[in-house]
Amino acid sequence: MIIDILLLLLGLGLVVFGSDILVDGSSAIARKSGVSEFVIGLTIVGFGTSMPELIVSLTGAIEGSADISIGNIVGSNTLNALLVLGAAAAITPIVINRINLTRDIPIFLGITLFFVLLTTKGYLNWVDGLMLLAVFAAYLVMCFKSGKVDVEEAPKRDISLFMAIVMVLGGLAGLVFGGRLFVDHSVNFAKEVGVSEKFIAITLLAGGTSMPELVTTIVAAAKKKGQLALGTIIGSNVFNILFVLGVASLVTHLGVGTMTWVDFGFLFASTVILALCAYIGKRERINRFEGILMMAAYVGYIGWLIYTI
Repeated sequence: MIIDILLLLLGLGLVVFGSDILVDGSSAIARKSGVSEFVIGLTIVGFGTSMPELIVSLTGAIEGSADISIGNIVGSNTLNALLVLGAAAAITPIVINRINLTRDIPIFLGITLFFVLLTTKGYLNWVDGLMLLAVFAAYLVMCFKSGKVDVEEAPKRDISLFMAIVMVLGGLAGLVFGGRLFVDHSVNFAKEVGVSEKFIAITLLAGGTSMPELVTTIVAAAKKKGQLALGTIIGSNVFNILFVLGVASLVTHLGVGTMTWVDFGFLFASTVILALCAYIGKRERINRFEGILMMAAYVGYIGWLIYTI
């Protein structure tokens, strides 16, 4: 038990340290390349923090447990949109700019709805996978074509492009390996103290693959980089749907398993709630009160899951 606790703390330390240098390195890349922090969060950070979901979904598909792939993405994306972004907004309001309102959030809503509609037949096949990957490629092209901005004011500590790339890669490595250590040894510790497997599955395992997004987004918010935080969540969720499930459904036929219309409905509702928080109100931002409401909505969903198990 002592070893599990020590390795759990080591994993948490790696995640926190990795997220800190990932945010700083990503911001430096944005400044050096003239690409907005939102687009960097949408691509490099968002996609990088989704590596655990990619590994879990692909492993499930390859090993014949295909049903876990869709369930993993639905659970992770719902958590990201409500709990993770809500927690970041509760720390500091997330500023929403005009491009977010007119392009990014509507496209995010559309991609989520597209995925939900694809799953109404009860599975995803290779044709669906090709469609998801085609949309992903188009989305990437659009992001980088429209993501150029004027170079921002130089930071207090100038970071070279090479060092920024090293920081991003090192930060991602810390997130992936630290997150794996934290989840594995949290589960071991929970079992040793007698916590039920049901509770472990709903809390530790469900949130484990989203830990990189959680810590990175909160660190970005604490550093007053709301656009990076928002881009990380939208980028991660889009990557999960379009790339992770696109690739996994090329590997094998993906069934929805035990997922119900309530789960898919709440996934789409989580994006609608995010959009409502962004559009409603005089100021273009997700404020602290709205962040708390988003977290409360997620807690309500988890409560429903526990009640129905």
